Amino acid sequence: MAYDKLLTRNLGKPNSATLDAYQASGGYQGLRRVFKEFTPEKFVEEVKASGLRGRGGAGFPAGVKWGFLPKGLEVPRYLCVNADESEPGTFKDRLLIEQDPHLVLEGIIASAWAIGCHTAFFYIRGEFHKGARIFQKAIEEAYAKGLLGRNILGSGFDLDLIVYRGAGAYICGEETALLESLEGKRGLPRIKPPFPAVVGLYGCPTIINNVETLANVTLIAERGAAWFAAIGRPKNTGPKLFCVSGHVARPGVYEAPLGIPMKELIEMAGGMMRPDRPLKAVVPGGSSMKILPAAKCDVLMDFDSLAAAGTSLGSAGMFVMDSGTCMVDALWNVCRFYAHESCGQCTPCREGTGWFVKILKRLERGDGVPDDVELLDNVASRVEGNTICPFGEAVAWPVQSYVKEFRDEFQEHVTRRGCPLAAAAAR
Repeated sequence: MAYDKLLTRNLGKPNSATLDAYQASGGYQGLRRVFKEFTPEKFVEEVKASGLRGRGGAGFPAGVKWGFLPKGLEVPRYLCVNADESEPGTFKDRLLIEQDPHLVLEGIIASAWAIGCHTAFFYIRGEFHKGARIFQKAIEEAYAKGLLGRNILGSGFDLDLIVYRGAGAYICGEETALLESLEGKRGLPRIKPPFPAVVGLYGCPTIINNVETLANVTLIAERGAAWFAAIGRPKNTGPKLFCVSGHVARPGVYEAPLGIPMKELIEMAGGMMRPDRPLKAVVPGGSSMKILPAAKCDVLMDFDSLAAAGTSLGSAGMFVMDSGTCMVDALWNVCRFYAHESCGQCTPCREGTGWFVKILKRLERGDGVPDDVELLDNVASRVEGNTICPFGEAVAWPVQSYVKEFRDEFQEHVTRRGCPLAAAAAR
């Protein structure tokens, strides 16, 4: 089934990253409409009415988050754009930044106006060298045309936008670690509460939104809340970018309404790469989400449907695995990443990630003992819920779900003294 291109409508057009090309396709008309037809307070209500949920992973309603800002404080308010896209399997924000930066920039300006922010920060992952250059150029174009700076489009609204390049740390995708990094400190998560909307950057009220979330704000500015809310499903509204990778014929970014069936999305990506190897499992939302075996993959790709299935949409970075995949090896790969990226602040996470790697390594190499499978579960239960930030869950959830759904395969690594799929994987 074909779906309208909304977030990806400019991708593939000549010079799509330039202001001229963006305006030629109607760009910044939504911002003009917002300035003309709304007050900041009414636009916050419009975003609430749209049902837009954050596209960074948590799925929290964006307009509701904006509404948490305290009123009556004579201090600056900040908007921080989270472009630290470091979740394995996720590459949607990079696509927007590199190929349609003004779609994101228009949403940033409208959002900053709505929340009363006059200085915004674009925190971009350190490895995104190309994206940082392209977005900086888009900002310079916007300043030159009166879309940033003083009195934007004659509205009386002033906004400065600063690009801040991170150093390539996964933990800085966590919103409070991002704030610490912006302030020039080590990217260590803060204890909450207080939440950033109350005490954020430099101790001031701060809203942190994902790149794709702000691109969706542009759509709402253009066409309104009712139009946006009619896309997708109740409480799961609007278009979504899905990153499909793994054993599919055409890995990439695909746009569809929230609520598209998972198996339809796999077909959009060309179906299974090797037809002789059927679907074995899918991780629906990036490496930190719980895995679904093939028998549970008749599910809709939205926040609530996946939660009901025992997993999460997360960042919508979908890994597709065929029957030749060794689940112990796949989990070992995931845990090596998290062991490397743990900031080390919390003991359960710092030590637990290392334990996972050691146990999985010996299972895969044939040195496992009968208690190892139970030990994985035990360590995961001691990590989950015992860390300052959700990083602990990001590694505990995969461990728990892989072991739960494929326990026999983990046990077989013990009894066979190694991987039973090693020969098949080598083909």
